[in-house]
Order: sequence, then structure tokens, then C-alpha cells
Amino acid sequence: MPAQTKDRPAQSASDPWLIAMAVMLATFMEVLDTSIAAVALPYIAGSLSASNDEATWVLTSYLVANAVILPASSWFSLRFGRKRFLIACIIIFTVASFACGAAQSLAWILIARAIQGAGGGALQPLSQAILLESFPPQKRGAAMAVFALGVVVAPVLGPTLGGWLTDTYSWRWAFYINIPVGIFAVSMISRYVEDPSYIKEAKPGKLDALGLGFLAVWLGCLQVILDKGQEDDWFGARWIRWAAAILVINFIAFLIREFRHEQPLVDLRVFRHRNFALGCLLIGLFGAAIYGLVTLLPLFYQELMGYTALAAGWAVSPRGIGAILAMPIIGYLTAKIDNRWLIAAGFVMFGIASVWFGRANLDIGQWSLLWPIVISGFGSGCIFVPLSTTAMAFLKNEEIGNATGLYNLLRNVGGSVGISVVNTIVARREQLHQTELAHWLTPGRVTVEQAVDEMRHFLLSQGASPATAMQRAYGLIGQLLSTQARLWSYVDDFRYMALLCFACVPIVFALKRSVGVKGALRAGH
Repeated sequence: MPAQTKDRPAQSASDPWLIAMAVMLATFMEVLDTSIAAVALPYIAGSLSASNDEATWVLTSYLVANAVILPASSWFSLRFGRKRFLIACIIIFTVASFACGAAQSLAWILIARAIQGAGGGALQPLSQAILLESFPPQKRGAAMAVFALGVVVAPVLGPTLGGWLTDTYSWRWAFYINIPVGIFAVSMISRYVEDPSYIKEAKPGKLDALGLGFLAVWLGCLQVILDKGQEDDWFGARWIRWAAAILVINFIAFLIREFRHEQPLVDLRVFRHRNFALGCLLIGLFGAAIYGLVTLLPLFYQELMGYTALAAGWAVSPRGIGAILAMPIIGYLTAKIDNRWLIAAGFVMFGIASVWFGRANLDIGQWSLLWPIVISGFGSGCIFVPLSTTAMAFLKNEEIGNATGLYNLLRNVGGSVGISVVNTIVARREQLHQTELAHWLTPGRVTVEQAVDEMRHFLLSQGASPATAMQRAYGLIGQLLSTQARLWSYVDDFRYMALLCFACVPIVFALKRSVGVKGALRAGH
């Protein structure tokens, strides 16, 4: 184990709590940005003349770029110094945030979000490494508890702050808000953080540039396919088949390169550990579920319920409260009981919450889904820390840095896939439900005629001419049909999400039993 794990912290020149505050700012900014952007999606779509499906590329482009940089973050830290690399990442993230806010087209904001994702990819693992080295072992638990609290507070503030900024000013301020935070974080890190001696003396060797290139190409192709697949009928489009072929070729080349190279970008042999392999599978599946929910709920409130961004932000914010409530309980139980029961309970709770979401209708109020939103947040808290603890439990100390990069990469890839899948389900199932409902709207049906007649009389009472009243009555019926079909497509999505979570429970018990062992602190992001 490197020198930083000895009883004396590697960084002792400054107050460790000031260092904790400095690195928490960077992580808080990065986590906050994801939830802020989710609430602003309909406004981004309207401002940039894009559909809601296209606006979700703002989320997926960030996640994929974030995933590409994660495996390389360790090498960059050793090559350029961790402090310098962290400051560079924050500057890139902050400048890209300004570019996102200033974007005048969809292409512009997608490029800016990809650059922002590349800058933000290393912020969490770098911040955690610095935090762990700044405290003596007996105080690291308290430091990580504060760090975890900051990470889960961000999703609480994100939707509400994003909604308020969007409604009061513009969706652009959801990105501009990062600028003062980024400047303050750079100032504090420059003043209080120092690299330990082993970082200064490190000789990382050459970067596996070819491996990084293969990784970037296959992840890039995956993003393009996910983003454009629904629009271009998936594999019905020739260019998507070509993109899929390039993806497969580069993925295979990446695997061969990493297994054969003397100093690979990532050591894939870590997947020989059963807990790590299954943990990566579970975090990928859960990443799909959690990012799918983060995308769907604000759109549901804004598209179908007519909520403003602020109201939608308030409605979904209790998810973070559920996670905050879970943290102290999970922190205590992780060291006491078999973590598999905590993870399984988390998946079950998230599945139950998704079933509850699947009972939504157009008559609900702002707080009708309060309890399932809180339960989903509590379930998330039951999964993230115990799952990362269990996945890393049986790894050697020198394997953990490499493993956390792969673990978070698969979480981000799962999230990107999840966002694409839930939007595809909404689009496809809406078409199906419209066809089914239209079958029952034949003019000869008594209920249809009564509904049209009631609307026609109402419109006549409002001063419409007979011909206009009849035309508008049929138009309103069509609009109701479309809204109901859209609602049912969301219901289908929530129910599929529940099935995914319940299907994860048996996989959890294929993990080896672990109780609060060594990987917990470093893996828990």
C-alpha cells in the first residue's frame, strides 16, 4: 500500500477540514450539475429548437465523456501531479459550464457538455483520494461521512435550485452557477492542498494512448447509437449498423490491448474476482434505473402535469432527503451485518417505489408521489455504499485504484444506456397506446358521441361558431387521447424499472458475504 495509508496523514501542512471543504466543493459542483440539468431539459429543448428526446443527449453526452476519462485519471494524477490535475479538471469543467450556458444550438451544448464531462470525470475519485490522505485512519470514517453527506445533499438542492434558476432567470443559469463555485474551489485547493511525496516521486511510464483511443471510440459510438437510435429506427438505419460494427471492433481491440499490454490503461484482470464482476454488473443495472428515474420524473411533471421547472424541482427533491436519512443507518449497519441484505433491501425498496410510480394518473397533486420518491432515495442510499464496499471487499490494496475507475465507468455507461432506453420506451409505447385508444374512439360509440357533444356545447357557450365548435371538440378529444397515451407510456417505463430492480435481487445473493471490510472508504462514491 502506498505511503498515504500509514497512521500519519500524507498531507499535514493544512487543517484537514479545510482540505475536506476544498475538495467537497469540486465534488458537490459535479454532482449538483447532473440533477440541475435534468430539470431544465424541456426548456433547453424549447430554446434550442430540439425535441425532448434530443435534449436528453445533454445528459448522455456528459456521462459518456465522464466515463472515458475515469480509467485514465490515475495516470494523469501521477504524471502531472494530483493537485495540478485536479485544478485543471475544475477549470475545464467551469469553462465548459460557461460554454453550455452560452450555447446557441444543440450541437454547441452537446460538445460543451462532453468537455464538461471529461473535466468532471476525475473530480470524485481525486477528491476522495485527497480526503483519505488528509486524515489519520481513526478520523477517516467521520471525514467520509461528511463527504458522503455533501454528495447526497447535491441531488436535493439540484432540482430545486435548477427549477428556481430556470423559472426566475433562464436555464442557462443552471450552468452559469458553476462558475463562482469553480473559482472558489480552485482558490481553496491552490491554498490548502499539497501532493504527498509518493505522487511527486512517481514515474507512471507512458500513457496507454492506444487503449484510451479504443475506449473513447467504442464509448463514443455507443453514445451516438443510443442518442440517435430511436430517431432513426435503430438498426433499420444503415449508418447505425456501421456504427455498431465500429463499436464491436474497437471494443474487442480494447479488450485485447488491455490484456496484452505491459502497462494497460486499466487492468481488466480485476474482473477475476467474483464480487467485483457482479458488483460492476449490479451498479451498471442500477445506474440505468437511477438515471432513468432522474430523467423521467421531471419530464413527467412538466410534460403531463404542466408544472414549472421550480415546481417539478420541488416535487422530485425528496429523493435526496431519503438518501440523507439512509446514510447514518447504512453507515452503522455496514460494519454490523451482511451487506448483501442491505443491497437487496435497497433494490426491493427502489422496485416498490417504481411500482408506486406506475400507479400515477393525471389527477395526482404535487405531493401525491412524495412517499415513493423518498423511498427511492432511501433505497439508493442502501445500495451505493454497501454495494461498492462488497464489490471491493476482496481486492488487494494495490488493485482498488484501478477497480474504482472501472466500477464508476460501468455506472456511467449503465446510466447512459438507461436514459436512452427509458426515452425509447416512452416514444414507442406512446405510439402503441395511441393506436389502442384510437380503436375505441369510433364515431358510432355512445360514450364518444356524448363526450364530443358536451365539448361542442361548452365551446358554443363560449362564443364559437357551430362548425368551429365541432372541429375544436374533435381536436380536444384527440389531445386527450395523446395525453393519456403519453401517461401510459410513462407508467410502462416505471413498471419496467421495477422489474429490473427486482431481477437484481437474486444476483445480489451470488456475491460473497462481506461485513464492513477494507474497500468501503475508497469505493463509496
